[in-house]
Amino acid sequence: MGCDNFRYKRILLKLSGEVLAGDKSFGIDFDAVAKISKEIVEVAQHGIQIAMVVGGGNIFRGSQAAAVGMDRPQADYMGMLATVINALALQDNLERLGLPTRVQTAVNMQEIAEPFIRRRALRHLEKGRVVIFAAGTGSPYFSTDTAASLRAAEVGADCLLKATKVEGIYDKDPMKYEDAKKLSFVTYLEALSKQLKIMDATAFSLCMENSIPIIVFDILQEGNLKRLLIDGEPIGTLVSARGGSGGYGCG
Repeated sequence: MGCDNFRYKRILLKLSGEVLAGDKSFGIDFDAVAKISKEIVEVAQHGIQIAMVVGGGNIFRGSQAAAVGMDRPQADYMGMLATVINALALQDNLERLGLPTRVQTAVNMQEIAEPFIRRRALRHLEKGRVVIFAAGTGSPYFSTDTAASLRAAEVGADCLLKATKVEGIYDKDPMKYEDAKKLSFVTYLEALSKQLKIMDATAFSLCMENSIPIIVFDILQEGNLKRLLIDGEPIGTLVSARGGSGGYGCG
């Protein structure tokens, strides 16, 4: 069960579209979404407040469309709509498991979701609801990683969890180099100076300015979310101003 004195009592979980695609190259893998939702519910039942930001790369990537000539703002708005689709899929899974949720969007679409209102989001979190932030920041040229950092600061998250398909941050690309080593800790400045590709520079900078630690971990490894937040195991890579002592869960 762990302990009641969790180090991170309110977290921002960033889920990429790639994670929601599971083993598929495109679209939503509903088995993957169901597994992730089950782990979120388990953590929420311990009283940890969970906000989420979802990407849309499994459906549409604005940056890729812009690279082949599409107008960048138009492409980015299409990407924002893709994140809303993913958010609604997550909401459905979580609520079928009995966890109340709210989807808030940075682009007004009141028929299917609430607009992003910070004070309302905070109230939802206090009531034990998972809040899923969709449509990025609502502005083109900003990634969903930047949106995650921004929302983490706005809701006062104790930590930003960057959920990926890899175990953490490596000293070099593990897909290309067999001798790549996973790093247990890097500073914000190291992440920026080495141009680590896990998050963009704006996202790292926002977290650094607001002293929000980042943990990069593999969400598809069953049980990792619970081991990280409830059991306090030092999973993945911690990015902060200085290294922590011991695990990440109970303080």
